[in-house]
Amino acid sequence: MKITDIKLAKLRVPLKTPFKTALRTVESIEDIVVMVHTDTGHVGYGEAPATAVITGDTHGSIIEAIDRIIKPKIVGQDVSELNHIVGLIQNGIIRNYSAKAAVEMAVYDLWGQLYDAPLYKMLGGGVPTISTDITISVDYIDKMVADSLEAIDRGFETLKIKVGKDIGVDIERVKAIYAAVEGKALLRLDANQGWTAKEAVYALNKLEDAGVRLELVEQPVKARDIDGMKFITERVNTPVMADESSFGPREVIELIKMRAADIINIKLMKTGGISNAIKIADICSVYDMQCMIGCMLESSISVSAAVHLAVAKSNVITKIDLDGPSLCAFDPVEGSVKFKESEISISDAPGLGVQSVKGLEPINLES
Repeated sequence: MKITDIKLAKLRVPLKTPFKTALRTVESIEDIVVMVHTDTGHVGYGEAPATAVITGDTHGSIIEAIDRIIKPKIVGQDVSELNHIVGLIQNGIIRNYSAKAAVEMAVYDLWGQLYDAPLYKMLGGGVPTISTDITISVDYIDKMVADSLEAIDRGFETLKIKVGKDIGVDIERVKAIYAAVEGKALLRLDANQGWTAKEAVYALNKLEDAGVRLELVEQPVKARDIDGMKFITERVNTPVMADESSFGPREVIELIKMRAADIINIKLMKTGGISNAIKIADICSVYDMQCMIGCMLESSISVSAAVHLAVAKSNVITKIDLDGPSLCAFDPVEGSVKFKESEISISDAPGLGVQSVKGLEPINLES
């Protein structure tokens, strides 16, 4: 099975409600879809969101990186030589993590198809059913409480609460939500880099003293502020999770050595794909550090790749934040990974199991 071409398209899917964080407000998914074609007629699928505020990637940069740099390197390569192809993708261009991730997952998809096995089995196997949390966007307190209760009614047992805009209001937001859902759902906080280290310690101490029990707090300070992450981790009881501070294996090793986080959030769009995500999971396993697997605003194409990885690495990936498809107004993908509110399951279809994608807009590329 040899790679013969890479085609790109744009996918637009409206969200059920606007997605609001301390960094941005988004109303629809607008991602680049990658289709890697082969001489056997098999097609591998990948996807990349333009999340400039986090990864630095834009639609233009994703398209250029794939079409001008990555495509010429891997066309003609045999899918059976997976590690060689991964090396070509990863070493051909620095950064451009989302572009690399999209192509890499499409190649992994083909690798599973080559051996007629679902990707999670190729990566080590596992129980092909997991449960995800759902994100509650930052908003007025009453709206966030109502959204939290509505999510519980839909069957979600873990809520990820977006904060980070106003420290005083954030504390009141969390207290109100906790009072409404105590005993019904676990709460995770995500400040999206919106606090300072001292604000984070102040807020978390206030919440802990008020009896609010949180499963974790995610990325309370700026990504580059590793000292701030350490400062918080040493002074609060709530576990601290690194997200934007941990893109690849090197950052994870630094966080572990500094004891600057308790949990690592793996996202394929930060790691540049499955290969580095596997390395991070293995590093964390050595140090007995738990991982979460998360996603950006992505459809079930790329989230399916994360699901397969989560199942295969369930010994260390113990927390799931793969709610992208649940936030969408509809699922454009016909595939073997089924997203039903909080429950996600995988069939035994080979590779990622993506069969078709509705509403793709082809991107015409000039050589």
